[in-house]
Amino acid sequence: MAPQASGKRGRLIFALDATMSRQPTWDMACQLQADMFTEAGTIGGLDVRLVYFRGLAECRASPWISDTAQLAKLMSRIHVEGGHTQIGRVLGETRREAIADGVRALVFVGDAMEENVDDLCAKAGELGLLKVPVFMFQEGHDPTAETAFREIARLSGGAWCRFDPGAAAQLRDLLRAVAAYAAGGREALTRLAKTDSGAAAMLTQMK
Repeated sequence: MAPQASGKRGRLIFALDATMSRQPTWDMACQLQADMFTEAGTIGGLDVRLVYFRGLAECRASPWISDTAQLAKLMSRIHVEGGHTQIGRVLGETRREAIADGVRALVFVGDAMEENVDDLCAKAGELGLLKVPVFMFQEGHDPTAETAFREIARLSGGAWCRFDPGAAAQLRDLLRAVAAYAAGGREALTRLAKTDSGAAAMLTQMK
């Protein structure tokens, strides 16, 4: 089992595909994190590590951040660049952090998958053993990405959801639900589902 994070604050890794195909919705993603923090604040707090990949093998991770304004400022400095997906590196970073200090969950927002799916599934299975669910939020309808994202979520004990391009409210609700889980566990997610029959109820179905 993964070590628990110190203190009462939940710890969430929020990973983004920052390759060129995400350009149309990148600004939206930068705005929605504020809603995620607002939800967590009503439950007991949340620390977030932002991870993103883009360009030629560039994959970066921020320090743990608890301040909404600081995270928004950091995200506003990131610009998309052409390149291939690096989901495997995101999963690997999450595993290292889970073993070192404890992580409640991983959120990944992306629209493509250009890696060896078996390698990704192996890493997802390792996160499942560490009790770190992966919430895969897919933008669009790419079938290759959907197959991989669904399996990553299943093997880690998380959940897969699709959101429509430009559907800010839909992604906002999904992120709020995951924030509730990361800050307060399944009990907090269940409480949220009683007042929100959409995203929170969907995520309560994770194993």
